[in-house]
Amino acid sequence: MSRIIALIIMVIPGVLAAYGIKLMRDMTFGILQPPIPNLFLQFILGLFLFLGGLSFVAGFIFYRDRKRNKVQKRFSKR
Repeated sequence: MSRIIALIIMVIPGVLAAYGIKLMRDMTFGILQPPIPNLFLQFILGLFLFLGGLSFVAGFIFYRDRKRNKVQKRFSKR
């Protein structure tokens, strides 16, 4: 059961990051999504979603590897 919960916790930020990439791609091609008023705001929102999702997934993996002592000495707990 805990693995399913961990998978769900990892999927939600991944989906948000994918939606952020989609928003940035749509801005590049000039496609404005309905709830967002202009293209620049759409790109900024997509960038924040992408970076937020990516940093959450990276932090989760780093935390897990740190717990299992699979990181370099400089990143290990003291």
